[in-house]
Amino acid sequence: MRVRIAISETSREIELDIDDVDTFKGEVESAISAGTPLLWVTDTEGHRVGIPVPKIGYIDISPDSRMAAGFR
Repeated sequence: MRVRIAISETSREIELDIDDVDTFKGEVESAISAGTPLLWVTDTEGHRVGIPVPKIGYIDISPDSRMAAGFR
């Protein structure tokens, strides 16, 4: 699944491909509840991204959108 995370006071969103969205949602909810300052997330390619939890504006989860090559 494709996850976009808006961070307040920045103009760009963080975009990640996540395998297990339910686990990701649980980690984010736990981090918000616990007041964790930084949440580290690993995407499908192994990239680790630190997300400043108090500055999360919104999280958008959508199905993978693979671009088709060629003519339709």
